[in-house]
Formats: sequence, structure tokens, C-alpha cells
Amino acid sequence: MPAPHPRIRAVLFDLGGTLVEEWDFNSLAELARRLYLDVHADDLSHHYLEVERTHDAHPPPGDREQHQVELWRAVLSAAAGRELEPAVAVRFLRLRAEEERPVHLYSDVRRCLDRLKRPDRALAVVSNSTSEASVRRTLDRGGILRYFSRVVSSGTEGFAKPDPEIFRRALHHLKVEPGEALFIGNLEFTDARAARSAGLHVLWLNRHGLGLGLDPPEITSLLEVPSWVRRFERGAS
Repeated sequence: MPAPHPRIRAVLFDLGGTLVEEWDFNSLAELARRLYLDVHADDLSHHYLEVERTHDAHPPPGDREQHQVELWRAVLSAAAGRELEPAVAVRFLRLRAEEERPVHLYSDVRRCLDRLKRPDRALAVVSNSTSEASVRRTLDRGGILRYFSRVVSSGTEGFAKPDPEIFRRALHHLKVEPGEALFIGNLEFTDARAARSAGLHVLWLNRHGLGLGLDPPEITSLLEVPSWVRRFERGAS
């Protein structure tokens, strides 16, 4: 008789782009105009998605801060129709950091967490971020901190996605095996493929896709997660 498939004892989530809407492109267009860049919110949104996908598959050199500068230099350049210096992106990100912004959750977040939360299953966040404390503040301001028994931040752990070590750290903190855990993130390589390399079950949350990809499994809404948990527990790959 075949051994039973392990239960999913932990579901881990990325933060920005998965639980929290990271960028308000209308506000970002206003910030860009303060730097005398004539850009529109729709153009910023479009080019951000394109550049983010390119950087996800082929990360530029440097650390997390340098990645952000290069990402926004490329996005602002494309939206403005001319090549900009990295210093423009540095000023742009500095202006954004100075603003107090509300935390906007995606509309499917609370319903997903309500359906997943149970006494024998832990929920956690694994984020490339400044610190565990900063992630906790974001979750608290969004009203969902109570759902999570663990928060793992690259700034605190010293390892950042796509390094599989950050996922191993999360599993160690949660005291679960890789086959007992599921990770959901909005980036195919930095999130889904990286977590799978650490042995976790994965789902790629592609809100702008069709949900047809199977390698890694692609979903378009967090409301699909509970049914996937059941599939993984039945042995679906």
C-alpha cells in the first residue's frame, strides 16, 4: 500500500504583489512629475510589469537596493521615452520613501486566509524586505498580521530570494519539512522556481496571466489556493 501524501502543514506567502498592492501608479506618476518627467500612470504600470518580468528572469547585478534603482530607471526611461540616469531613479525612490502610504490588500487576500487558517496549519510570510519588523508593520496596518505565525524577512535573515536558503530558514522556524509546505508568490523565478528548488510545493500567482501554466503551476487569484492545497495533499505535482 503506497504511503499517504503529507499534509500541507504550512502555507507561505510573498508580500508585495501577492498580499499587498505594492505600487499605486497614479501616485507614482505624480511623484515622477515632481522630477519633471511627463509620464502617465498607465504607461508606468505597463512598463513596470515588463521590466519586472525581465529582471525576474535575468536579475541585474548588485544588491536589493541596486536592483530597485535599476528597475525604476528602466521603467521611468521607458515611460518618459528617453534614457535616464540612475540618479533620477534614486531621487524618485527617495521621494516615495518619504511619503506615508496606506496599505492596500488585494481583494482576494482575506477570503483566502480565512479559508486556509486552521489549528494544524501555519501561515507565514517570506519577503525580500528591510526587516521582519517592517513586514510586521505592513501586515498590521493592513489588518492581517493576526493570521501569520511567522514572518521571515531577507533583511533579518541575511538571505534574499531567489536564494533557497531563505525558504529553508522559514521551514526551520516553522518546524515543517519541505514537502509539508506550500509557497505562493507573484514572480515566476524569484518566488515560485526558487521555492521549488528548496523542495516546497509552489504556486505562481500571475494576476495578469491566464492561469494555464503548469511548470510552475500558475494561478490568477489567491482564491484558488485552498483547492490546490487539497490537490497537493492528494499527490498532484
